[in-house]
Amino acid sequence: MDTDNLSVTLADTAAVLFDFDGPICDVFAGRPADQVARNLAALAARREPALGGKLSSTDDPLEVLRLTHQADTGIGLQVERALTAVEVEAVGVAGDPTPGAAAALEAVWATGRKIVVVSNNSAECVRAFLFRHGLTGHVLEVVGRPEGHPELMKPNPHSLIAAAELLGVDITRCTLIGDSLTDIQAAHAVGSTAIGYVNKEHKRRVFAQAGADAITESMQTIADAISAQPSR
Repeated sequence: MDTDNLSVTLADTAAVLFDFDGPICDVFAGRPADQVARNLAALAARREPALGGKLSSTDDPLEVLRLTHQADTGIGLQVERALTAVEVEAVGVAGDPTPGAAAALEAVWATGRKIVVVSNNSAECVRAFLFRHGLTGHVLEVVGRPEGHPELMKPNPHSLIAAAELLGVDITRCTLIGDSLTDIQAAHAVGSTAIGYVNKEHKRRVFAQAGADAITESMQTIADAISAQPSR
């Protein structure tokens, strides 16, 4: 059972780090990511036409950001500002939190464990969504992508290290809940525990191959497993 495995995995956890897009919010549910990527690519290409071809191969806004920054920092910063604005708008029409996410945050908080959201999305959009849905009270910190440095986005463990330092918690006693391979890679790079949240079926195999410490298809199951833990 997922709950039993998660309970064991979380037994020594002092802080739970939540990825944002997936475990808490479907950021582009109301504003398709592929269209956002095309718009960002067009913005970059207007500044530097040679970028058009390079950026046309991806439908991921974050990858457009990475590629643009690699090619030209100035244009990259412009694209990043545009992406942040779109993300803030997008979470306003993204709908409700991921099923079970609010319960998971509440359960972690109830056991006295600390919570940080660590995201490749902007901190601005994370905070806007948490505020909109009354979830700010349980989240001590938000570590979003570092402005001007997309190379520090996950799988780079920069955000996890920053979260652990902010909390004053040993990073090896942090557990990251994420829905992408990069989350698992970032956690394991610094000795944190990694829980893979499967919101698309193919991810179960990806997470298993990456050595995720636990895998679940439900944020509610995480809430149930946390609730079974003793308070800290």
